[in-house]
Amino acid sequence: MEAMKISKPFYGLGIFACVAIYVVYIKWHLDSKPVSSVTDGTTDSRREKLDHEKLTTDHTEFYGIMFDAGSTGTRIHIFKFTQKSKETPKLTHETFKALKPGLSAYADDVDKSAQGIQELLEVAKNEVPVELWTFTPLVLKATAGLRLLPGEKAKKLLNKVRDLFQESPFFVRDDCVSVMNGTDEGISAWITINFLTGSLSTPRKRSVGMLDLGGGSTQMTFLPISETTLQKSPAGHITSFQMFNTTYKLYSYSYLGLGLMSARLAILGGVEGRALKEGEVLMSPCLSPGFQWEWEHAEIVYRVKGQKAGGPLYESCASKVAELLSKKVHKTEVKGLEFYAFSYYYDCAAEVGLIDKEKGGTLTVSDFEIAAQYVCKTMEVKPGDNPFLCLDLTYISLLLQELGFPKSQVFQLARKIDNVETSWALGATFHYLDTLHRLQY
Repeated sequence: MEAMKISKPFYGLGIFACVAIYVVYIKWHLDSKPVSSVTDGTTDSRREKLDHEKLTTDHTEFYGIMFDAGSTGTRIHIFKFTQKSKETPKLTHETFKALKPGLSAYADDVDKSAQGIQELLEVAKNEVPVELWTFTPLVLKATAGLRLLPGEKAKKLLNKVRDLFQESPFFVRDDCVSVMNGTDEGISAWITINFLTGSLSTPRKRSVGMLDLGGGSTQMTFLPISETTLQKSPAGHITSFQMFNTTYKLYSYSYLGLGLMSARLAILGGVEGRALKEGEVLMSPCLSPGFQWEWEHAEIVYRVKGQKAGGPLYESCASKVAELLSKKVHKTEVKGLEFYAFSYYYDCAAEVGLIDKEKGGTLTVSDFEIAAQYVCKTMEVKPGDNPFLCLDLTYISLLLQELGFPKSQVFQLARKIDNVETSWALGATFHYLDTLHRLQY
């Protein structure tokens, strides 16, 4: 099957921005409940004049704010767009800031989460011009960290954030705070990477697939070029979504619990969210023999220790990793497709010098495997600066092969394209604005 083409290339993108702003404008003026209790002191008549001028100017400037509440931290993305009359909008700037730990770390003390959220909201206030605050959508989407929490605890955290957002001067809806399911996370990242590489706006340019290895989950999303892939994929692995008047049918799946930090804990023999008993130690052949350390994950401190396995460290560790992945990952057809890899794929590759730490680069599955073998060999003597590096690289190498990638598969690794973060946040922002448009019509 040919890669899906966009009829009327990016036609919707050319109009959705102005429409979305207009929707925000109408929503703000017609809602009986004020969007925010915070004002800048502008009179109603003066504000209406500013609103009209902002909507009718030949060069419109607007923003979108997306909070990424991940398992290891909370990040804010502030996107700035410009649009000249009768032209498609352009992303002209992104402001990014991250705070640790993630929201899930405050599950037992919800009020403590407020300080970090407020700090990031101040960043947004400094970046977005005051006259555009009430036009700027504010959204938080939580990922694996909150998906792993008991429902009631996650709900309390989200309610706290929603209250803080309602008190802010930005445009908020009832759905401004939510837990993002893994499939949506994958789709949003796919939108981001294909927007930044020009695949969405160029009909004949084949789209690229994306791999994202987070702390709690890992996603794989691509547009299949084979009808066989669509027919043989398990239930829940094929999903359709609409954006810019086009329907896309993607292979997209998220494996909860197979993000690097969660997988690391499982390989060590620990259980997510369960503290160790007094005197209990997690022993693993993936660590240097005899090495002892304390590792903190999701606000729980685990005592870990290396274990002599009677054989080479790499082979012993690979065996433990294979046990974890056994029958948990679907192997699919990816031949002939180009893929980008994000997050911990990038971080681990950069740490061992496979790619430039700032610029990224390209590598193969085999490169990860060779690096894992080398690092594990050196760690048979001493742990090095990162005692988990043997485990992490071995896990990445085997995970990619389990997903269906041959050892020769080449990946592009990049944190930024055209100075924009290659995360799901931009795609989610686009999709949210498009949703505002469709709700109006």
